[in-house]
Amino acid sequence: MNRNKCIANIKAGYLFPEVAKRRREYAQAHPDAKIISLGIGNTTEPILPHIDRGLTEGAAKLATFEGYSGYQDEGIAELRERISKVFYKGQFGIDEIFISDGAKCDIGRLQLMFGAQTPAAVQDPSYPVYVDGSVLIGAGGGWEDSGYKGITYLPCTAENDYFPDLSALKPNCLIYFCSPNNPTGAVAGREQLAVLVRAAQKNGSFIIFDAAYSEYIRDSGLPKSIFEIDEAKTCAIEVNSFSKPAGFTGVRLGWTVVSKELKYSGGESVNADWSRIASTVFNGASNISQAGGMAALDSEGLAEIRKLSDFYLGNARLIRNVLVKAGIVCTGGDNSPYIWARFPGRDSWEVFTEILEKCQVITTPGSGFGPSGQSFIRFSAFGHRADVEEACERLKKL
Repeated sequence: MNRNKCIANIKAGYLFPEVAKRRREYAQAHPDAKIISLGIGNTTEPILPHIDRGLTEGAAKLATFEGYSGYQDEGIAELRERISKVFYKGQFGIDEIFISDGAKCDIGRLQLMFGAQTPAAVQDPSYPVYVDGSVLIGAGGGWEDSGYKGITYLPCTAENDYFPDLSALKPNCLIYFCSPNNPTGAVAGREQLAVLVRAAQKNGSFIIFDAAYSEYIRDSGLPKSIFEIDEAKTCAIEVNSFSKPAGFTGVRLGWTVVSKELKYSGGESVNADWSRIASTVFNGASNISQAGGMAALDSEGLAEIRKLSDFYLGNARLIRNVLVKAGIVCTGGDNSPYIWARFPGRDSWEVFTEILEKCQVITTPGSGFGPSGQSFIRFSAFGHRADVEEACERLKKL
């Protein structure tokens, strides 16, 4: 049996396990050090009471004849209806919303649906799964100095306001776009997203729009969904998640919106294909997590989501303020839980090591998110307030 060549094509270990490995090595060498993580974007605060009751009551119902339910491949209808009402003003039917075990998992299944023959384009820097998932399905080819062959990297830098030059897009490709962006924290404006939609329509491409951090947007002038843009239904799929707004990173619940207006060039329905994928390689999200999702989307649950995201944004402001006072140029941290900090001319892993050794603080090196991430560090606001405050005191050493 030969090894899958697609796995062999991945250049190195996944970014976050590598960060964890270096943390373990430092801890072993310095057993008395109190290491604080501002690195991986895993939530830290307890699920708030009303949403938690939705989970526990959902579990209890499964022990009754009246409340028991089995497979729900595409999701419980009530939850799909509530998602449409809360996030999309009711513009989608329940058969256009598919419940999942999270945005990251959906991205992998979308890559499976579109297949190895479909080229990909990603923001640079970007969340690693867009690139690594494309390579695993065979769309990326091998590695070269500028990145993976078969993947178009669209630099997003301070110079272009973190919105890429779309003239480099290949025809008939998947465009992975995340706003608020992970890792840069930048949020695309309405006109920028309109440009993105027009570009996708012009060259026959589809946008995979990752809105996992949309509930952190506080500027009312910034769009939370690609579907706030006219005609996006004809060229975009949106993925979203309860992980970061409701603290469901360990519960696992998300959704994907695939409009019936979305068609392949031959006129076939993308919605129908996605429904087939959902029922072929996935048996649906946990019915318990879906009960929690329904609680999260009633008035009391939405208030808890706001409270939790406000808490993490408070952490972000603390981190950003201490970095700015140190003369470090930053973006993000206002409508996003991530702060993207620039260290000109420095290697990202070198800066990661310096921060770890000087401050005993874990961060994420920007180069792990793509070539344009070199010389940057991502700080995450997911942490206990006392830990974040202590980390900020330590960061004054930089």
